[in-house]
Amino acid sequence: MNGFMKIWLLYIGKARDAHANSIAAEFVKRSTRYLQCEMREIDPRRFDPFERHKGARFVLLDPAGTAHDSQEFARLVGGAEAAARDLVFIVGGAEGLPAGWRDNGPLLSLSRMTFPHELARAMLAEQIYRAATILRGHPYPR
Repeated sequence: MNGFMKIWLLYIGKARDAHANSIAAEFVKRSTRYLQCEMREIDPRRFDPFERHKGARFVLLDPAGTAHDSQEFARLVGGAEAAARDLVFIVGGAEGLPAGWRDNGPLLSLSRMTFPHELARAMLAEQIYRAATILRGHPYPR
């Protein structure tokens, strides 16, 4: 496990679908075999991720963002790991990302389609796990 960087999957709002959230939690748990990874619910009125995670690289999920395939996503994770910089992914709530947050990092799109936020968390968590296995040469991503 890498002790120099940590991946944070931050999401705004409470999960309404426990099943989708448990899928995300399972992939976060699997990811911890290869790197430090934590998923956390945040309230932007009480928690400023940019203040809390100074020096980290931020990636904000937004439908207007750039889409990556799994290999490109793995390179993004690998780049943060090589630089020993925490990587913070932020998934917006029902209203999207708070005003002004989009300027704090590149925007990433999981798809041009709209998904429930709980499902976006699960998809992102799976891609984090997939990236970790790609970077370690594990056969999972076949």
